[in-house]
Amino acid sequence: MRDDLTWSERLEHDDDVPANPTKTPTIGAIIESRLSRRDALKGAAASVAVAGTATAIGTSLFSRTAHAAGGSTLTFSPLPHGYDENSHVADGYAAQTLIRWGDPVVPGAPAFDVTNQTAEAQAQQFGYNNDYVGFMPLPMGSDSSDHGLLCVNHEYTNPDLMFPGSPASEDLTAEQVAIEMAAHGHTVVEIKREGGPWSVVADSPYNRRITTSGTEMMLTGPAAGHDRLKTSADSTGTKVIGTLNNCAGGKTPWGTVLFAEENFHGYFMGDAEQTDEARNYKRYGVPGGWYVWGKYDDRFDINKEQNEPNRFGWMVEFDPYDASSTPKKRTALGRFKHEGATTVLNKDGRVVVYTGDDQRFDYVYKFVSAGTFNPDDRAANMDLLDEGTLSVGRFDADGTLEWMPLVHGEGPLTAENGFNSQADVLIETRRAADLLGATPMDRPEDVEPNPVTGVVYMMLTNNTKRKDDQTDAANPRAVNAHGHVIEMIPPGTAADGDGANADHAATTFTWDIFLLAGDPADAEAGAMYGGDLVEGGWLSCPDNLAFDSKGRIWISTDGGPKSGIADGVWGSDVSGPGRALTRRLYACPAGAELCGPEFTPDDTTYFAAVQHPGDEKGSTFETPVTRWPDFQEGMPPRPSVQVIVKADGGPIGA
Repeated sequence: MRDDLTWSERLEHDDDVPANPTKTPTIGAIIESRLSRRDALKGAAASVAVAGTATAIGTSLFSRTAHAAGGSTLTFSPLPHGYDENSHVADGYAAQTLIRWGDPVVPGAPAFDVTNQTAEAQAQQFGYNNDYVGFMPLPMGSDSSDHGLLCVNHEYTNPDLMFPGSPASEDLTAEQVAIEMAAHGHTVVEIKREGGPWSVVADSPYNRRITTSGTEMMLTGPAAGHDRLKTSADSTGTKVIGTLNNCAGGKTPWGTVLFAEENFHGYFMGDAEQTDEARNYKRYGVPGGWYVWGKYDDRFDINKEQNEPNRFGWMVEFDPYDASSTPKKRTALGRFKHEGATTVLNKDGRVVVYTGDDQRFDYVYKFVSAGTFNPDDRAANMDLLDEGTLSVGRFDADGTLEWMPLVHGEGPLTAENGFNSQADVLIETRRAADLLGATPMDRPEDVEPNPVTGVVYMMLTNNTKRKDDQTDAANPRAVNAHGHVIEMIPPGTAADGDGANADHAATTFTWDIFLLAGDPADAEAGAMYGGDLVEGGWLSCPDNLAFDSKGRIWISTDGGPKSGIADGVWGSDVSGPGRALTRRLYACPAGAELCGPEFTPDDTTYFAAVQHPGDEKGSTFETPVTRWPDFQEGMPPRPSVQVIVKADGGPIGA
């Protein structure tokens, strides 16, 4: 990897190399085609017949007159743009650091000693680079907003900011690699608010660490037990130790948590051409060579354990309410670089899961369970995600979105193309989607249904590799440095929003663009919002999202510093005068991106996961660009989860 980049830039640079060889029209070309077919920002709302049902597209960004900036329902004074060593929150709000890298988690965990780290200690402490945050109320099944479990992913490690001397990855010792493995994974902590600030409940029986090196997991679903998942350590192909690169996630209606395995390719070393999986691994970028774990653990050397990468790249489900539960990798949801997975209970009782494959020119997916949710029997729901249909999206220029099933034996997914079973389809999900002609997207990251309206929103972070001849209706900009947000609209969704009637299991949706990110004052950026933004209103590189109980969208970003602004979170209405008029609530410290996001059920607390603070060129363990959040001499920056509350205790936003 290039030495002139920060650690996070190195990972993004590697991911900036498209692995998709297909010539299918990209989302940028489709968007461009669509925009050429109608006058942008003019005309009335359109209605189209979808699967025999009249479905209103509504007052979409590109089919109505722009609104004035004063129409937002958000009442806080927006935070202006800026960039410095500290985090900032809008006037009238307060931010509190709840838990940081190294803080004790499990009962008996030692205090953090940054100059004397051990793998044993790290496996009991809060991990590094917190990403997904899920709040699970206590007691289970309640809507408590003052007591619950905080479930947090740990995506990757920055060794140059973790260890004294800022060693390069290739220079790490066996013990430092073991610390890295322990710093990956997931954390569960019980948290409580009793008339004051939030706090972690020390020594709670719920508190747990899930790590790469120490947590046994099950492989379940159609691919479990397949020969391509068997290794010398697991002749059954059903057990795997650990998880890695855990990015975003989601929650199920039965109270479990889903967390992603995203850039799994980066952890392996070796020569793929010397394995039986060369074609498969080329499509996923294996080996990525980001880390040197294979020097000390044979399973990360593909020439010693050629099947090990096939055991990663899945969605993991586990029960945070049972600290002894075994996490399960649900192979029915497909294998790719999952950003996350969010669920919605369809009107017919089936469970629908949306997930994106976070790489330039890759795809968005939807899973529909075969079984139905039983609200009276939690145990009966625990394996719903093992059987169902995984589909991939094709976006057409007329505003139609087709979900194409990835089913063995149908269309090109046959033995003639190397797919001998459904297990093969799921192990090589990307190649199967290529053959179906799915639409290559601009890094599909978080994909979530709005619980109020039923409309599904997809964050497309950026794609600077897209060329002029690769644009399409859903990805309209070449060299897309700022990203955009797409709405995917199920049939049955009314123009004014009625999520209960949305048919998420339908194979045909409509789609539209919610916003094109970037600075609207820069004509070359091609940004489009819902009208004139207030100060600090424009954003760059949308990454994750959440909805409050009113159905307003909250967008966190990853990449703002490239445009001279801090990453953070912006809120916006999704309809009415304030539609697509984003305004900033929170700004990260230098070098950091903002992950999460998550609200308590009553909207009074917003959880913000600040990842890789201080990750800038020239920033080292001894001389970082920021010592956030401690600002203590000798202490490097520490990834942390902050809680944001309104000073008067009311709901976030208004």
